[in-house]
Amino acid sequence: MSFLRTGRVVSSEGGLYAVDVGNGERRTCKPRGKFRYDKIRLLVGDLVKVEEDEKGNLSVKEIFERKNFLIRPALANVDFLFIAASAASPEPVLENMDKLTAIAEHAGILPVIVVTKSDLSPQSAHDLQMIYEKVGYKVFVISSVLGENLEGLRDYMKERCADGISVFTGASGVGKSTLLNALFPKLSRKTGAVSERLGRGKHTTRTVDLFGCGALLGKGTGYIADTPGFSLLDFENFDFFDLEDLPYNFREFRECLGKCRYTGCTHCRDEGCAVIEKVRSGDIPVSRHKSYVLLHEQLKNKHPWDRT
Repeated sequence: MSFLRTGRVVSSEGGLYAVDVGNGERRTCKPRGKFRYDKIRLLVGDLVKVEEDEKGNLSVKEIFERKNFLIRPALANVDFLFIAASAASPEPVLENMDKLTAIAEHAGILPVIVVTKSDLSPQSAHDLQMIYEKVGYKVFVISSVLGENLEGLRDYMKERCADGISVFTGASGVGKSTLLNALFPKLSRKTGAVSERLGRGKHTTRTVDLFGCGALLGKGTGYIADTPGFSLLDFENFDFFDLEDLPYNFREFRECLGKCRYTGCTHCRDEGCAVIEKVRSGDIPVSRHKSYVLLHEQLKNKHPWDRT
């Protein structure tokens, strides 16, 4: 006789998966061979049906339909993407931040911007806050070292994120693990120093793990993820969306779409472009449009046969 249970995949290592089957119980499972045969990859965040045999061994029998997934990091069913960027050391790379917001928008994930290390460059922190608040994103400016504004972020998560899956991500060295340790001391995530020569941090987080919100926030049945940092996020192997989707993934462009002088406007440098007019008037940040143009060029040069 076998028993069926429903659970959430919370970590993976070496072909084995830890599944939260309820009441704080995590069990190790193997995916059925049919998943390998059908080339279906089990992801952290998947809601699954597991089967337990008479000996107590569990195997993943079914994967429920995903509402979204991320390729890098490999995660499913994400609700919130907290994008950490440091005010200094390393310097923020706005193009990479804007790639992440575009990825989140396309997947139906709510992006939240967290500016770290505000004590190192208050002016840079302020400038980042102004850019992303103008776009319409929630922005938190914090210093994990000084403990500034951490309560506001924690309260936001208690109110909005307790029953979903929240992901913290960002470039290596921005202090993401330090931030998580400050917010949730029970995590005790390993941290690493920033390389002065390269201006970026070593990867200190090697695996994707989900941690229960009940233990971390004191309420809810959701999860919080820590993910490996990114030294580089490029479009050479980018399969998140196509060129025609790009304008819709910059939320501040949406009210302009269909209002340009010419049909088929690329919104890069075309005459009579409604987007460019809003950039000139200051309603759309210049840096956001610059990121859009860079992403447009990269996607334009990507062919369908380049997809992985």
